[in-house]
Amino acid sequence: MKKTVADIDVSGKRVLVRVDFNVPQDDGGAITDDSRIRSVLPTLRKLFDGNGRLIVMSHLGRPEGKDRAADAVYSLKPVATRLSEMLNRQVPLAPDSIGPRVQAMAERLRNGDVLLLENLRFHKAEQIKDKDAAEDPELRKQKDDFARQIAALGEVYVNEAFGTCHRDNASMLTVPQMMAGKPRVIGYLVQQELKFLGEVVAHPARPFVVVLGGAKVSDKLGVITALLERCDTVLIGGAMAYTFLAAEGMPVGRSLTEPELFDQARQLRRQAGERLQLPVDSVAAAKIERNAPSQVCTDAIASDLMGLDIGPATIKKYQSLLMSARTIVWNGPMGVFETRPFDVGTRAIARTMADATARGVVTIVGGGDSAAAVDEAGLSQRMTHVSTGGGASLEFLEGKWFPAIDVLDDK
Repeated sequence: MKKTVADIDVSGKRVLVRVDFNVPQDDGGAITDDSRIRSVLPTLRKLFDGNGRLIVMSHLGRPEGKDRAADAVYSLKPVATRLSEMLNRQVPLAPDSIGPRVQAMAERLRNGDVLLLENLRFHKAEQIKDKDAAEDPELRKQKDDFARQIAALGEVYVNEAFGTCHRDNASMLTVPQMMAGKPRVIGYLVQQELKFLGEVVAHPARPFVVVLGGAKVSDKLGVITALLERCDTVLIGGAMAYTFLAAEGMPVGRSLTEPELFDQARQLRRQAGERLQLPVDSVAAAKIERNAPSQVCTDAIASDLMGLDIGPATIKKYQSLLMSARTIVWNGPMGVFETRPFDVGTRAIARTMADATARGVVTIVGGGDSAAAVDEAGLSQRMTHVSTGGGASLEFLEGKWFPAIDVLDDK
């Protein structure tokens, strides 16, 4: 078990807080979903109420170390504005994440102040992988030099960025490594993620049912294999279902499939038996377009159509299995939920899980598109836990451990 912000005294200390403020914005730069900012507010308030001097850092998008002036679209300025509003205090944006000016701003901080560093990914060194650094001394030097300058800003390190915990970015791993001997802890958000994605999944109330959707089997083969060893039933939806169905000889029309995985899909199905459930019908159409003509297909999908959502019989079947569950984990939509009418299956799963939560069932939504779908349906508050990590939650469910967590202080 890792130490948290509740276990340390930060009064008068500069606290480096790594968050995930990689928030979506419209073409004008306005933030369209601030849930990732809202999710870390309890930790930030705990730290500045404890008279800490906060230095908050994050990435945004994929600028890949490009020139900041030419790539202003990736600036964290809109985030600084929104964070100031939410915290009801001025949060200045540093001109960079390292350098003399940033160091001077950090040293001028007073108790309770909050400073936001500019986008970490404006420096290529932030994303140098440890594997590559181990093979190239110059890359090792670049990554270490960048991390050392960030580490010098703080006296305490807080990891509150679960969405990037599966990455060995400089700010996630190298910085806390260089702060050995200083407090290195997790925030409340990461604490919740580890509790639900780790402890609850490892020791679930049964029956334990997992719902997996999304586009590709290749993205979730490891997760399916790992969870089949721990859960009672896996319900498959989304385009990934058609790889399984096509592997068993069902005509799936123009549905997305991965033929190179047919053998693995068949083997997995044989091993799992009835514990791996596939759709019994699909909503199919000729194109992905709002209100496009569609039809329900059962035994086969016509050659000119593609499956874009689970059908009504599958919804009923999956709802029945979910109603008997005591623990439910969901990752990945059941169809092209962004485009009506192919959102029906995803919304039905979301509503069923919300109703299950009210009956005392532990319901966990594993980030990414499924979290977006639940939020869009207005059901986030009716789930036990909605993860902020897409790829991170998948890897954690697969049983992988994260060096960025491992490096932090144990209780």
